[in-house]
Amino acid sequence: MFIPDLSKIAIPKGPAPLTQMQIDEYIASLTKKLHDKNAVLIAHYYTNPEIQKLAQASGGFIGDSLEMARWGRDNSAKTVIVAGVRFMGETAAILSPEKNIIMPELTAECSLDLGCPHEEFAKFCKEHKEYAVVVYANTSAKVKALADYVVTSSIALEMVEYLHLLGKKIIWAPDRHLGSYIEEHTGAKMLRWQAHCIVHDEFKANALAELKEQHPDAAIMVHPESPEAVTKMADFVGSTSQILHAVGDMPNKKFIIATDTGIFYKILQAYPDRELIPAPTGGAGATCQSCAHCPWMRLNTLPLIDKALDNLADHRITVDVETRERALVSLNRLLDFSANLKKYGSVEAMINARVFI
Repeated sequence: MFIPDLSKIAIPKGPAPLTQMQIDEYIASLTKKLHDKNAVLIAHYYTNPEIQKLAQASGGFIGDSLEMARWGRDNSAKTVIVAGVRFMGETAAILSPEKNIIMPELTAECSLDLGCPHEEFAKFCKEHKEYAVVVYANTSAKVKALADYVVTSSIALEMVEYLHLLGKKIIWAPDRHLGSYIEEHTGAKMLRWQAHCIVHDEFKANALAELKEQHPDAAIMVHPESPEAVTKMADFVGSTSQILHAVGDMPNKKFIIATDTGIFYKILQAYPDRELIPAPTGGAGATCQSCAHCPWMRLNTLPLIDKALDNLADHRITVDVETRERALVSLNRLLDFSANLKKYGSVEAMINARVFI
């Protein structure tokens, strides 16, 4: 199996921060410009607060990658600005081929996407043709086109459980930690690709234990892309949106959050009485590549959104017809599965009703 060496990835440096006055001026002018150009901004939870603030001020949307793409598809605007990373722009382009899908920064990547090159993954799939191919949404359009099923972190457990109960052998890609977590909780033994997210991979169990000692009343909230030793310590494990909602549902007032700190904006907006503490990305003297905030998400800035709106052609992201049609099959299976799971209430009920995706 191809094992990516993510240590060689060039980590981009974020731009210089804007002053509050500059942020306010950009939000006012960009809100007008978005409306004038029949455009909407969809922003990921991990973008910087000023990007999320603009999305709200202009009537756009903040959410996870698939939620972003679906919202952009269903909105009447002809131009969709995707503040996120490349695979998110591609997913929006797959679901909305008739629209202008624009990214402020086309070089905004994702370490999971980079860690699963299409050519290498295609070779691996050909070596195991009898396996169902399940890929995480954090992959390129070309990798999605190779897959039988796409999943998000919020539904990955149920999808794999469903396929496992149907007796299917499974290839999982690309995140090794999420794959391990799924195996443990479903009993499925999968052929797992070995990439990882450079943000979540940096959370350290020893340092987390020390932080918990300092804050014994804090609940530990962990994204399943984190190492197993970290998820084992969690009071709650779930996707970004699931963590957000769990903070509101749990009785604790203090939370240690092991995911990208970009989510703090929405959590504190929804629950201003909560105290949020970033989970540690290392022990004493440790260094980190991301420090709990995706370096590629940082590349989305208000000035670049302004530039993209003035030069749509230079910021447009497209997916070729053949790739789009093949990737749409696996994405639609995800959407169908999600709808049926909601309808029937459980994987077992779906199978008993002979619902096959």
